[in-house]
Amino acid sequence: MSAPDPVTSRLLGPAEVRALAERFGIRPTKKLGQNFVHDPNTVRRIVRAADLAAADVVVEVGPGLGSLTLALLPAAAHVHAVEIDPALAAALPGTAAEFAPALADRLTVTNVDAMRVGTLDPAPTAVVANLPYNVGVPVLLHLLAALPSLRKGLVMVQQEVVDRLAAGPGSKVYGVPSAKLAWFADARRAGPVPRAVFWPVPNVDSGLLAFTRRDPPRCDGAEIDRAEVFALVDAAFAQRRKALRPALAGWAGSAAAAEQALRAAGIDPMARAETLGIEDFARLAGHRPR
Repeated sequence: MSAPDPVTSRLLGPAEVRALAERFGIRPTKKLGQNFVHDPNTVRRIVRAADLAAADVVVEVGPGLGSLTLALLPAAAHVHAVEIDPALAAALPGTAAEFAPALADRLTVTNVDAMRVGTLDPAPTAVVANLPYNVGVPVLLHLLAALPSLRKGLVMVQQEVVDRLAAGPGSKVYGVPSAKLAWFADARRAGPVPRAVFWPVPNVDSGLLAFTRRDPPRCDGAEIDRAEVFALVDAAFAQRRKALRPALAGWAGSAAAAEQALRAAGIDPMARAETLGIEDFARLAGHRPR
């Protein structure tokens, strides 16, 4: 695996994006959440914000026509492009060979649903992607669960999703996605992305989310099963307007049992789900009545 060098790629502008789409008979579809970036300055900005090291191996989900892919190739040791659309997946290696001939061997294209991604070789250390907006959250959580080698990432999704994922306890937009991402990583907003840089222009605002992998929380020093914690998060937020004592009656077996578990975990039974951090949920899951 070669280290990155000063060789650069030619990047795609609006004319190149339209020409490639016409050449390959590609029309963006809402079903697949496709909005292609056609602004070179935007992809350069994304790569800079991703803060990649020379040895990083990147996984990019939804590379589309290759706008971001071409900007990633000079910055990383290898790029895994995961593309669900067979036509786009088949076209991308040729685009890399045409626009970045000296770097095309750093690219591996995998034609698969991102929700089915498992082992990738070489193992990815970073995810940098314009995620399909209709499945951005589940895809991100799946990648972090399936690829423990991932240490950091920068993804583009709807701005409202960025706000939810970066939110902390007590925020009005803090919820299930916020808590579940916090299990894997510390996240932060990394800036907005104008609508005009996409083709077709989306009807939502977009933004960048940066994250860094963290160790999962523990309960009294012991490891706790992620599936158990996530089931608890789902149960708590299913009735987020209720206090946790009644909201978790089903999870614990009864309201009294929920109160017992909450008190054992040092949590006020009348608190609401939105006030708990992922460490609180992990501690509470460890005190679930058996």
